[in-house]
Amino acid sequence: MTDQTKKERERNLRDIFRTMDAHRAQEIREAYYKAVEGLNALAESLEVADAEMGSPHDHVLIEEHLIACQAIDAMKASLLGRIL
Repeated sequence: MTDQTKKERERNLRDIFRTMDAHRAQEIREAYYKAVEGLNALAESLEVADAEMGSPHDHVLIEEHLIACQAIDAMKASLLGRIL
């Protein structure tokens, strides 16, 4: 995504949230923060659990941790967090 496209998308999102029903905007805001908080808690819990379980389980939990980290990175790429 080019910088210009990103700026335009951000401007559109800001306009949408400015004109959106306040209750709906608050629902989205709360859901976004809940999702980010949940993903962070999940990634951390999986990492700790993997360390506690050790190698007999072939580090399957750390693989799931890495998937959660990818989801966190995807959320960071979203312009929604910047807008909210």
